Amino acid sequence: MFTGIIECIGKVLNIDKKSDYWSILIETNFDYVKSGDSISVNGVCLTVTIIDKKSLQFDIISETLKKTNLNSLCEFASVNLERCLKLSDRLDGHLVQGHIESTGKVLSINNKEGETKITVEISNKYLKYCIYKGSITLDGVSLTISSLLYNGIEVSIIPYTYENTTLGTKKVGDFINIETDIISKYIERRMEFIK
Repeated sequence: MFTGIIECIGKVLNIDKKSDYWSILIETNFDYVKSGDSISVNGVCLTVTIIDKKSLQFDIISETLKKTNLNSLCEFASVNLERCLKLSDRLDGHLVQGHIESTGKVLSINNKEGETKITVEISNKYLKYCIYKGSITLDGVSLTISSLLYNGIEVSIIPYTYENTTLGTKKVGDFINIETDIISKYIERRMEFIK
């Protein structure tokens, strides 16, 4: 479980593309990480397989490559990183599983003084879980939906978040990992049994 509060931006040092999965090496400044730990990489929950000084290795299976934007990673790319939540930690963002549902295309980016507005296209299958002022995770970043559109959502981002995550490097046409709020999905599932 994560919060969507990015701890640092990591750099992809190497990608080993095997027949049915990728093995990636990411440079990070994390301390207190061990093999088997869960780390959110651009919002995707991955398991640390090897630790080498200031870098962590992860394996990405084919299902994850199909569903996320990790399949477009290249060497020296930047990624959002967050370690898993401890039960004793404060919940600064919202409850995030690291289970990406789909990717969405960045439709527009409008920079204004004090905020940046990003519009992201989301399929109707997942748009139904989005509510005005509700939470959403884009590339692992916990954000508040500032507007609902017929084909997606808009989020307003403060300068700190824009400058300290990879959201500041996004361009129109880029694909971004999407995880909608878990609470709405539990409610929907419960309602199926009530009918």
